[in-house]
Amino acid sequence: MSTTPTTSETGSGTPEFAPVTASPTTTETGSKTPEFAPLTAESLPKVQSFPVSADIADIIKALKITGGCIIKNAVSQPVLAQIESDIRPHLDSEITWEEDFFPKETKRIEAMIAKSPLAAEEIVNHAVYQRVCAEFLTSRNWYWSGSKKVETVSDPQLNNSIAFSIAPGAWAQPLHRDSWCHHTYESEVGVYPDHYGRDVGVGWFVAGKPATRLNGATRFIPGSHLWSKDRPPQEELTVQAELQPGDAFMMLSSCYHAGSANKTTDEERLLFSCFMTKGFLRQEENQYLALPHDIVRKMPVHIQQLIGYKLSQPYCGWVDNDDPRVVLDPSLKNATIHYKDKSD
Repeated sequence: MSTTPTTSETGSGTPEFAPVTASPTTTETGSKTPEFAPLTAESLPKVQSFPVSADIADIIKALKITGGCIIKNAVSQPVLAQIESDIRPHLDSEITWEEDFFPKETKRIEAMIAKSPLAAEEIVNHAVYQRVCAEFLTSRNWYWSGSKKVETVSDPQLNNSIAFSIAPGAWAQPLHRDSWCHHTYESEVGVYPDHYGRDVGVGWFVAGKPATRLNGATRFIPGSHLWSKDRPPQEELTVQAELQPGDAFMMLSSCYHAGSANKTTDEERLLFSCFMTKGFLRQEENQYLALPHDIVRKMPVHIQQLIGYKLSQPYCGWVDNDDPRVVLDPSLKNATIHYKDKSD
């Protein structure tokens, strides 16, 4: 990370916010939003880097405080080379386009895991990433079935998988939260809640080539995952996730972030990315349509289940009253787990 802010004076590593609601401002739409006391980079938590062998509990603690962290040497160089070899033909044939959110110099290869089986195992199914996702995105609930209390667990699922190639000349994206597609409404908190329900996604950005301040490394506001929906992002609070090939930036989807401008003349910024989300939410990238069934059928069962071919307990996502994997393998009909109360 470059120019990382320090922790707060309390030593807790979490920023303290002081909302001021006495003088609301009026937005362009005419609605009023509260004003917030200005923040300084020095008041925000410091972004931490961890070796890939770090204790998962330490990584989770850092994410609760800062919202993002770097995992060094998360993916080996031979694996990166193979994934790039799988993806490069698709990047070379991709037509450049421009819109308000992505510059024309950015190429995106969606459904990345359909183009590279290794990306499915080594990026999406990375052990560190999946353990963190399980902690933040697993949903546990219970309900009454008559007089019996039934407990259920909904596991995380893949939200999207995208390879990014950002060429010289690309302008900087606006700061945004990736949680916006799930209509979240965050409240302002000083400390991350003990219960896991605030975040609906965890992102994972693995560098295929160096990501530097000059070639557009991701901008990120430490601690912004604790902000209210009403608090707007401030550019002066951003730091950049500078990565060497194989390093990964992990981030909660409620954090403000954006791709930065590529100010070089000859450097491509190459990223292999994915997000996981809660198992009962609609996926940002529709995995059932984006990934051809003939490709998914060849994937290991655990990858099929990560994609979403799995019941989200208690009974979300069934097909013909059965596990959705019957779509991939009809022989599983009536052989897979049907819905049944634990009370039965």
